[in-house]
Amino acid sequence: MVDERVLVVDDDPAIVKILRGYLEQASYQVLSAYDGNTAMSLLRREKPDLLILDLMLPDRDGWEITRLIRADGELGTMPILMLTARVDDTDKIVGLELGADDYVTKPFNAREVVARVRALLRRSRMGSAAPSVLRYRDLKLDLGERSLYVRSEPVQLTPTEFGILQMLMEHVGYTCTREEILERAVGYSYEGMGRTLDTHIRNLRRKIDPDPDNPEYIHTVYGVGYRLARSEK
Repeated sequence: MVDERVLVVDDDPAIVKILRGYLEQASYQVLSAYDGNTAMSLLRREKPDLLILDLMLPDRDGWEITRLIRADGELGTMPILMLTARVDDTDKIVGLELGADDYVTKPFNAREVVARVRALLRRSRMGSAAPSVLRYRDLKLDLGERSLYVRSEPVQLTPTEFGILQMLMEHVGYTCTREEILERAVGYSYEGMGRTLDTHIRNLRRKIDPDPDNPEYIHTVYGVGYRLARSEK
């Protein structure tokens, strides 16, 4: 969609310039910031459709910005693609646990970044022409409102979490393979995405399960994937 806007936040002007060029070529409007404080001001004023966020910034780091966004009532569901020069999986997992939807490790292929942006935005705006509601035990997922209620209480999900839960609730009793979840709910699959999916599942369990360490809802089928059990406890 031509009118979709992406905010690119990185303290390296060369990276911002490269991403701007590729994103504009793909018909996105691009905003830019080089530090965390400017990024937060732009986010609250402009409310872009997606954020590309560098982990390491001169003032507020990407983790803090992600935390602030997910706690904000107006910005909380914005897709976040995190950029990181760190190769340590721990850093990536922390970002995902705070609410980032995906990450790209530097150095990156700009075309891949655009593909990730396109997939995240497609999933974010995905909705039914006739809004429908999925129910499973104490979960109510409203596809029109893009909202989740757990035991009648509203629970905020990231776009990726919403897509994963929607897929599982649409296939109760069926074991969705990791590849199926990644392709449909996340929008793409590539080597190394397995731990990313595990982190999103862990985040979902924390939000919907009374005891995430002994999950009642999302069951792991080892070596295959995940499922919601057909029979209730």
